[in-house]
Amino acid sequence: MPTHSPQLQNNVNTIRHTLTEWKTLAGLGLPILVTQLAQMANGVVDTIMAGHYSARDLAGVAIGNSFWMPVFLFFVGTLGALQPTISRHRGAQTLAKIIPVTWQGLYIAALSCVLMVLFLCNIEPALGWLKLDTETAFITQGYLDGFIWGVPAMLLIVALRGLTDGLGHTRIMMGVSLLSVSFNVPFNYVLIYGAFANETWGIPAMGGIGCGWATALANWVAALALLIYLHISTTFGHFSLLRGRVKPHWDEILSLLRLGIPIGFTLFFEVSMFTVIALFLAPLGPVVVAGHQLVLNAVSLMFMVPLSLGMALTLRLSFLVGEGSLQTARWLSRSALLLALCIAMFYVPLLLLGKSLIAALYTNDIEVKKIAIQLLTLAAIFQIADVLQVSAISALRGFRDTRIPMLIIFFTFWGIGLPLGYVLTFTNIITPAMGAAGFWIGLIAGIASASVLLLIRLFRFKLTE
Repeated sequence: MPTHSPQLQNNVNTIRHTLTEWKTLAGLGLPILVTQLAQMANGVVDTIMAGHYSARDLAGVAIGNSFWMPVFLFFVGTLGALQPTISRHRGAQTLAKIIPVTWQGLYIAALSCVLMVLFLCNIEPALGWLKLDTETAFITQGYLDGFIWGVPAMLLIVALRGLTDGLGHTRIMMGVSLLSVSFNVPFNYVLIYGAFANETWGIPAMGGIGCGWATALANWVAALALLIYLHISTTFGHFSLLRGRVKPHWDEILSLLRLGIPIGFTLFFEVSMFTVIALFLAPLGPVVVAGHQLVLNAVSLMFMVPLSLGMALTLRLSFLVGEGSLQTARWLSRSALLLALCIAMFYVPLLLLGKSLIAALYTNDIEVKKIAIQLLTLAAIFQIADVLQVSAISALRGFRDTRIPMLIIFFTFWGIGLPLGYVLTFTNIITPAMGAAGFWIGLIAGIASASVLLLIRLFRFKLTE
């Protein structure tokens, strides 16, 4: 007589297989998480060090960031087509196609670089439109003048990340990001505050302008280190960029753009919406803005975990599809949602029970704390929908489905979340004007709508090789 039923044995095997896949995701995702946090740290370091020089320099750097960040993220998304494409080739064992595809990504990065530099070199009219005082405008322009020189290095790193992450070596970019941070700090110190200023060869204090140059230098150090590593590494001996160089192949470039541009627009829609919300809240006063930004910063840090998991999911699903393991890919895309929910269920009590402590970590201002605590309650609800939408959209990217998800994000964020948030914040149409809480309720409605529609899309998606 058998001691185990076939059904029980199948259930045990399913659970074991699921846990194995989750372990693989964790192995891919943990270095990605460190990479994302290191990249955030660069921005934090720039803000803190510029702020300690002067409030005006802090403002100049912050305004400069608001110009380059959305554009850069658009190109990051566009080049994000490389990871799943290369991972799929790895799964299909069509390794000979990897370096040629990488070169097409490098050509896209070069074009992106030209477009981004042209944009940043011509922002003077926008600075005039913002009606900045002369000194702040000078700092912003100077910061961007220095930052521009690092744009080629930044986009080179993004393109080569497609190669390293696509091949499953996510720790490489983690090391590159940590290297960038480690050089950014001393470069910032020297160029912002000056060094040996009394000597004839000394470096004068440049304030926020020096921050742009420091960031450019740190990016070039990281980019050159990455190129050297790829050249000398035995791991990448079969993936030589120099030996495998090919001319632009327009069909392949267009294929990458068809996959990547919707990702770029998706990121742009998300980032620009939060920028618009910040601008809308400005008339409500600095206390409201500070409370909102405090909560947004805390939520952004927590979002790095599901985001990293999502990026790992895209890589893994692309590999499985390329390998022909469609059933496993389909199962993983769904079971990863359960893992995402587990993360959300951890975040919800953390935000609800620890909201006073979180607010206190950021500020001592009683009024700012009061607003932040109110918004953190809403942020706890926001987390549930947010982790589900990023998991669903990441799975769809692994299946090379990016256009419909882009339209979903645009419709739900800009068609539902933002208008509803504005109505709740400033009008009495639905309820008495709610202030900043209105926008967070709008965000919840928008992101919840996005998660539902993306989940429907994921479960109905017909997966083919």
